[in-house]
Amino acid sequence: MRAVLTWRDKAEQCIYDLAFKPDGTQLILAAGNRLLVYDTSDGTLLQSLKGHKDTVYCVAYAKDGKRFASGAADKSVIIWTSKLEGILKYTHNDSIQAVSYNPATHQLASCSSNDFGLWSPEQKSVSKHKSSSKIICCSWTNDGQYLALGMFNGVISLRNKNGDEKVKIERPGGSLSPIWSICWNPSREERNDILAVADWGQKLSFYQLSGKQIGKDRPLNFDPCCVSYFTKGEYILLGGSDKQVSLFTKDGVRLGTVGEQNSWVWTCKVKPDSNYVVVGCQDGTISFYQLIFSTVHGLYKDRYAYRDSMTDVIVQHLITEQKVRIKCKELVKKIAIYKNRLAIQVPEKIIIYELYSDDSSDMRYRVKERIVKKFECNLLVVCSDHIILCQEKRLQCLSFSGVKEREWQMESLIRYIKVIGGPPGREGLLVGLKNGQILKIFVDNLFAIVLLKQATAVRCLDMSASRKKLAVVDENDTCLVYDIHTKELLFQEPNANSVAWNTQCEDMLCFSGGGYLNIKASTFPVHQQKLQGFVVGYNGSKIFCLHAFSISAVEVPQSAPMYQYLERKMFREAYQIACLGVTDTDWRELAMEALEGLEFETAKKAFIRVRDLRYLELINSIEERKKQGETNNDLFLADVFAYQGKFHEAAKLYKRSGHENLALDMYTDLRMFEYAKDFLGSGDPKETKMLITKQADWARNINEPKAAVEMYISAGEHVKAIEISGDHGWIDMLIDIARKLDKAEREPLLMCAHYFKKLDNPGYAAETYQKIGDLKSLVQLHVETQHWDEAFALGEKHPEFKEDIYMPYAQWLAENDRFEEAQKAFHKAGRQGEAVRVLEQLSNNAVVENRFNDAAYYYWMLSMQCLNIAQDPAQKDTMLTKFHHFQHLAELYHCYHAIHRYTEEPFSSHRPETLFNISRFLLHSLTKDTPLGISKVRTLFTLAKQSRALGAYKLARHAYDQLRGLYVPARFQKSIELDSLTIRSQPFHDNEELVPLCYRCSTNNPLLNNLGNVCINCRQPFIFSASSYEVLHLVEFYLEEGITDEEAVSLIDLEAPRHKCENKWQEITGNNSQTLRLDETMNSMGDDDPFTAKLSFEQGGSEFVPVVVSRSVLRAMSRREVLIKRWPPPLQRQYFRSFLPDASITTCPSCFQMFHSEDYELLVLQHTHCPYCRRHIDDPSP
Repeated sequence: MRAVLTWRDKAEQCIYDLAFKPDGTQLILAAGNRLLVYDTSDGTLLQSLKGHKDTVYCVAYAKDGKRFASGAADKSVIIWTSKLEGILKYTHNDSIQAVSYNPATHQLASCSSNDFGLWSPEQKSVSKHKSSSKIICCSWTNDGQYLALGMFNGVISLRNKNGDEKVKIERPGGSLSPIWSICWNPSREERNDILAVADWGQKLSFYQLSGKQIGKDRPLNFDPCCVSYFTKGEYILLGGSDKQVSLFTKDGVRLGTVGEQNSWVWTCKVKPDSNYVVVGCQDGTISFYQLIFSTVHGLYKDRYAYRDSMTDVIVQHLITEQKVRIKCKELVKKIAIYKNRLAIQVPEKIIIYELYSDDSSDMRYRVKERIVKKFECNLLVVCSDHIILCQEKRLQCLSFSGVKEREWQMESLIRYIKVIGGPPGREGLLVGLKNGQILKIFVDNLFAIVLLKQATAVRCLDMSASRKKLAVVDENDTCLVYDIHTKELLFQEPNANSVAWNTQCEDMLCFSGGGYLNIKASTFPVHQQKLQGFVVGYNGSKIFCLHAFSISAVEVPQSAPMYQYLERKMFREAYQIACLGVTDTDWRELAMEALEGLEFETAKKAFIRVRDLRYLELINSIEERKKQGETNNDLFLADVFAYQGKFHEAAKLYKRSGHENLALDMYTDLRMFEYAKDFLGSGDPKETKMLITKQADWARNINEPKAAVEMYISAGEHVKAIEISGDHGWIDMLIDIARKLDKAEREPLLMCAHYFKKLDNPGYAAETYQKIGDLKSLVQLHVETQHWDEAFALGEKHPEFKEDIYMPYAQWLAENDRFEEAQKAFHKAGRQGEAVRVLEQLSNNAVVENRFNDAAYYYWMLSMQCLNIAQDPAQKDTMLTKFHHFQHLAELYHCYHAIHRYTEEPFSSHRPETLFNISRFLLHSLTKDTPLGISKVRTLFTLAKQSRALGAYKLARHAYDQLRGLYVPARFQKSIELDSLTIRSQPFHDNEELVPLCYRCSTNNPLLNNLGNVCINCRQPFIFSASSYEVLHLVEFYLEEGITDEEAVSLIDLEAPRHKCENKWQEITGNNSQTLRLDETMNSMGDDDPFTAKLSFEQGGSEFVPVVVSRSVLRAMSRREVLIKRWPPPLQRQYFRSFLPDASITTCPSCFQMFHSEDYELLVLQHTHCPYCRRHIDDPSP
C-alpha cells in the first residue's frame, strides 16, 4: 500500500473537522470561524462560508446530501443546504463539540460541553438532554436507532433516538483517558454493530452495541484525535499527535502510514466509495491522498494465493474453485507458493505453511516453520526446503530455520524470478535481469548458468515443459522465443506484456497484451481473441489470467492451432493439440482429415472421442484387411470416400483399382439407379433387370410408393402392388388392379376385397367377391356393414345363409332396443332361446333399477316369446307354463308401478279409487311368493292410506295391523304409527259403495278376499280393467265340446231376433246393496236370454263351475255383448259376455288387456301406444 498526494492546500487556521458530501464531489472543512468548501477532484476552493462568530469545531453532512450542519464555540448550530445557504440556527448553553446526522431519519445530534440536542426537520424545537460530563464526540449506528456519545470522563453513553441512555461503558482510565473520537463500522455485512473508540489513554478499542468489548485494547503510543472507517468498513484511519495518518484493519492491526504531516492531525476522512483520503492538520494544512493497494500474490500451476484485506491470505484452486482463507492478523507483505509449500512474509517474520496431504485437491494448510526475523526484499520465492529472497541485485537462499546457505550477486537488477522445478532441495530458478541476461540457478549450486544474453531488459520469462525453449517478454513489449541449446531466436511477436508456455504441449505458448490473448503453435501465425489482464499460466485448454486483483481460469478451445497442423497434414501433432480441448466438431474434422490421409491410428483415436461407431467399424475392417496382406491404398481410400458420401470419387477409385462390382453394389445399395445405369453402360441384361427389381424395392422402402406400385404392376408382382396401395389407402389404384385381374387370380382379388373393407368401401368389396363367386364372404360383408336389405335379398336366394344373416341382425336390433324386431329376427334365425335369454336379463335389470313399467313390458314380451316357442310340440307344456307365469308377473309389475310412484313421488296422477283398486288387486294376487322388487309394505301402506281416504276404515285398520308385523322403512314409520292411532277414532266398517259385485251371481264380495281375485260365492274370476283395475261387467264362458272357434263366431254373428228382456230382470234393493235378478219363472230355454240359464249354480259350492254354452245360446247372443281374446295357437280363444253392453269395453288387439273404452282412448292419446304392451296406435292389428 502506498499513498500518492493528489492535491494540497493551506488554510490560515486549524482544521478541526471536515465532511464529504455523500456523492464525494464536495468537501466541507471547519477552519477558524469559517466553513471552506472544496472541489474534491482538483482541490479548488469553491466558497468560504461565514455564519459563526467563533471557531467552528465540527461539521457533518446528511446522508441524503440535501443539507449539512456546523457547530462552533459561539454555542450555535447552523443548518446549511447543499447550495451552501444557511437555513436554520439554534443554540446550546456551551460551545458545540460534535454534530452528527442520523443516516436513516436525518435527525441531527448536536453535543456541547454539558448537554446534547436532537433536532429533525419535522420538529419545531430542539430536544435537549443534560450530560454529566463534557461530550467530545458522537456517532450514529447504521440503522439510526442508537447514538454513541464519547465523554471527557472516559465514559461512552449509548442513547436511543429519543435521547434515553440504554448502555453505559466505563473505560478503565476514567477521566485520565478522555474519549476523543468514536465511529461505528458502516459495513452492513457485519452481524453486530461495532464501535471503534480512540481515547487519550493512547488506546484503540472496539465495542458491541451491548457494551461488550471486542478483543483487547490496542496501544497506539500517541494521542488520537480522529478515527474514521472506509465506506465498506474494511479499514480504519487514525490521526493524532504523531503527526501522521495511519491505516489500520477493521480489527485494529496497523498496516502503514498514509501521509506524514508537520503538525497534529485533527481530522481525517475517506471520500465515499473510493480510496481517497483527506487530512486536516493543526497548522491548517489540507492534504488529499490516493491510496494504491498493490497486488501481493503468488501462482504455481493451478494454485493461486493472494492478499485479502491486507492481513489475510486466500489460496484459490483455479480448477475446482475451492478457496481457503489464512488469517495472519498482520500486514502481509509478500506471498510465495510452490507445490505443497506456501510462504507469507509479515513485517517481523516469514511463515512457511505446508499442505496436510499430497492430495492434489487438498486445501488445508498448516504451519511448518516460522523465521522470526525482519527481511527487506523485493521478491520472495519458496522451494521445497528453502526460501529465496531477492533484494535488487542480490539473491539469498535461506533454509526454513532462517540460516543463510547461499548468496548470489548479479550484474544488474533482478526483474523476474521463477521456480522451474527440480528435485527437493535442488530446484532450479529462472532469473531475468534488467541488462537482458537470463540465468538458471540451482539452489544447491553457487554458480549461476547464463542461458542467453539479449539487448533489452527482461520483464517476464517462461521455459517450455521440456526445457528446450525459452520465452522472454522485454521492456519493449516484445515476446521473443529462443532455442536454449542453440541460443537461436526462433521467432518474436509484438504487443506482449506476459507470456506462458502450455505445460501439456511443448510447441504451444500464449501471451497477452493490448487487450488481446495471443495463442501461438509451433511457427504458425498467431491466433488472437479479446482478453483483459495478464497471462500467468497455461495448462491444457485453460489459461490463467490476472485481471485487476483477481485471477480466473479461461477455457480456450484449441481449434485454431489444431487446424494449422491439419493444413500441413501433421495429424499426430494436431491430435496432441485436440487433446488439450476442442469442440466435438473439431474432433470430427480431425478424424476425417486423418482418415483421408490414411493415418488410421490418429483417426481411430479421434472417432473414439466422438463415439462414431460407424467409422470405427470401417477403420477396424481396413486394419483387418491390411493384416491379411491387402495393400491397395486406392481401395482403402475408396471405402473412406464411400462412407463420407463422396460416391463419385469412390466409384472412380473402385474402377481404378479394378473393383467395378463394388461401385455397382454401392450405387444400388444407395438407390442411385441412374448413376448405376450410367456406370454400367450397355452391360449384361440380367444385371439391368436386377437393377430394375432393386429399384422397385427401393421405391417401396422410401417415400415413393406410387412409383413402386407401377413398377410392381409392370413386373407382374400384383400382391406387392395391392399391399402398398392398400396400406396407403389408394382406392382408385386398387379398383384398377382388381378390375384388370382375372377372376382366376383368387389370392390378389381377395386381398383387394380385404383392403376395400378396411378402407370403408364395401361396394367395391362386394363387387370383388361377386367376381370370384365368394357368396359367404359377401354375406359376411353385408352383415358387418349392416346393409341388411342386401343381406336379406341374398338370404332369400340362398337360404343356407339365413342363420348367418338373421342371428347378427337380431343381436344388432336388441342392442338398439328394437326388441320386437329382434324377436322376429331371432325367430327367423331359429334362435328363440337367445331371444328369451336377452329379454329375461332386460326384465331383471328393469326390476333391480325400479323401472317396473319397463319390467312389465319386458315380461309381457317374454310371455309372448314363450307362446311363440310353444308352437313346438316338444316344448309346448314348458313354454305354456312360462307363458302364464310371465303374464302373471307382467300384470303384477304393471300394477306395482303405480304404487311405487305413489310412495316415492310427492304427487300422484292416479285417482284414490284407482290406487285403492290396484293395492287390493296386488294383495289378492300375492297369495304365495312375492316377486323380486315388489314391496308388501308399500302395497299395504298405499291400501291403508286410500282406504282411509275413501271411508273403508275397517280395511284400513286391517292394513295397519298387517304393517305392524312387517319391517317398515324409517321414513314411513312415523306416518304409520300416527295413522294407526288416529284410525281408531273412525267407525269400524267400510263404505258400502266400495264393495265389489260378482256379475255372475250378483254376490257382494268383501274388500279383502282370502280366495284372491275370485267371487267368494261362485268362484268366478273377476275381470279387471288394466288401467283403473275396477271389476268389469264381464263373465267368461266356454264353448261346448265340438264347437270350433270359427263356428262360434259365425253363430254369434247371426244376430237372431230376440225379445226385450228388460222386464224379466227384478231390481232388489237391500240395506247395503242393489242387485238385478233374472226372473226365475222364465223358461230356461226361453226366447228372452238363454245365456242367463247357464249362470245358475249350487249356492255355496267350493268348486268353480264354468259357464259352458251351446250353439243355441251362442245363436241367441248379440255380437256387441261378446268380447273375444283371440290368442294365437296353441292357446284357445277366450269368450266374455258383457252384462252392460252400453258401457263400452275395449280390448287391446296385441296384449288382450281390457279397458273401459274412455280410459283406453285417453291413455292412447297421451302415450300414442297401449299402456300395457306399448303397441303403437298406428300399428295394424295382428
